[in-house]
Amino acid sequence: MAWLELHITTTSDHADALGEQLTELGAQALTLRDAGNAPVYEPAPGETPTWQSTTLVGLFDDTQDMSAVMKLMSAKLAAGVLQDFRLETLPDQPWERTCLQDFKPLRFGKRLCICPSWETPPEDDCVNVILDPGLAFGTGTSPTTALCLEWLDQNVQNGDTVIDYGCGSGILALAALKLGAKQVFAVDYDPQALLATRDNGERNQLMPPELEVFLPDDFVGREVDIVVANILAKSLIELAPYLASLAKPKGRILLSGILITQAEAVLEVYREWFTMPEPTSKEEWVRLEGIRK
Repeated sequence: MAWLELHITTTSDHADALGEQLTELGAQALTLRDAGNAPVYEPAPGETPTWQSTTLVGLFDDTQDMSAVMKLMSAKLAAGVLQDFRLETLPDQPWERTCLQDFKPLRFGKRLCICPSWETPPEDDCVNVILDPGLAFGTGTSPTTALCLEWLDQNVQNGDTVIDYGCGSGILALAALKLGAKQVFAVDYDPQALLATRDNGERNQLMPPELEVFLPDDFVGREVDIVVANILAKSLIELAPYLASLAKPKGRILLSGILITQAEAVLEVYREWFTMPEPTSKEEWVRLEGIRK
């Protein structure tokens, strides 16, 4: 099946209403994108990120009569509700496989490799984690996840116990186990994340008691050798006393999901419990690490 994409440039004030109208006229999916250069890194919980200059993309079946849609767009353009619009035809092709072709094995540090299931794992001395790209969950391509994977490759020791707080896909939890950790507790507020972590664990033959998953309210805090949290800076600051309580004396903490401009604020809080060296950066993001006092 081929598809039609309608691209509309508008403002945040009009994006929601236009999206509702497109849905009523048969749009199968809607996407909001930044039409300028104003990234939204930390929307409030439940908030849909929008930008002052917004591109709204509506996806339509190519068999649909688009005359009503185009008439509406012309009227909105004349009224100044949108700046421009264009209709594109997407060729018929196996989109799933086209997308998957973009994901190749990724290496982090000296040993660790994240490999999608349809690729042959490297046959050298890599420690391979099999992980497919999934909706909203990390696969190692983001700078924050990459920073954490590189640290784990260098620092996990055989027999370590680890907490991965905000586990998402479980990528950091699985990497820690593959690198020699004895047991990892994966914690996340999203039940879908816990399901993804369990599924990815089974794919890598990592299951209880090696890998245990919990909602925060169900997790009984315990001291471990390494505490990992790749979440937003605001949450890291709020959770600092709790995360610090999970680290053994001389235990280590690994924090990411932090913009360079946020690093000092996070460091200031965690220095109460940890000896913290200077941040390590990748693009506009940083990794913080510390040793429990």
